[in-house]
Amino acid sequence: MGLFDRIERHATLVNRMADTVHADLAEALQRETLTALDLRNAVMNCVGCEAPDACEHWLEEHPAGASDTPDYCRNRELMQRLRAES
Repeated sequence: MGLFDRIERHATLVNRMADTVHADLAEALQRETLTALDLRNAVMNCVGCEAPDACEHWLEEHPAGASDTPDYCRNRELMQRLRAES
């Protein structure tokens, strides 16, 4: 998998995780409690994760949403903060 495909995969995972835990990325960007740099860093944190397959499986198991990310999520604190702000 090439670099751009890998980044795209993880950007999708970040978006899906945010949706699943009810953390509104678009709203946070609009309110400026999340910057474009923060979002880029979240994607790059995800790129560094060694469990993207497990993450995809976890997301598939939670189609109705979840109260928190899995323990191994490298963006757990960010998602918790954004969820609390929603």
